[in-house]
Amino acid sequence: MDQAAAENEMVVKQDLKVVAEVRRFVRLVTGQWGMDDFVPCLVASELVTNALQHAASASDDDVILRLSRTEDDALWMEVQDAACDLPHMLAADTSSETGRGLFIVDQYARCWGIRALAGNAGKIVFAIIDPPVR
Repeated sequence: MDQAAAENEMVVKQDLKVVAEVRRFVRLVTGQWGMDDFVPCLVASELVTNALQHAASASDDDVILRLSRTEDDALWMEVQDAACDLPHMLAADTSSETGRGLFIVDQYARCWGIRALAGNAGKIVFAIIDPPVR
């Protein structure tokens, strides 16, 4: 792995309190790239929270957040965890306090998806976020 990739990676410990640290990390990286951080922070918070709540609880493995740029300067974000269960969008009602994470990701990302890791080692959930129009 090259130096730049390692610098834009964060190992997230299994504690929901670290989501604030995730947002600080995303602000730092997107700031270096001259990008607005609101949508990237929102999407990262949702993806990491999902991984911590659903995937990490089933194992002792950490969650890994990676950020990079696409050829057209969009933000590529991926969250890796060790669980093989695939996330899915829930139909949350207006009074629900949970269940909106992937709906939010779906609304703000250009696209998102899931990639299984070889050997049942887990999965990566990714999202591509367009830079704001200037």
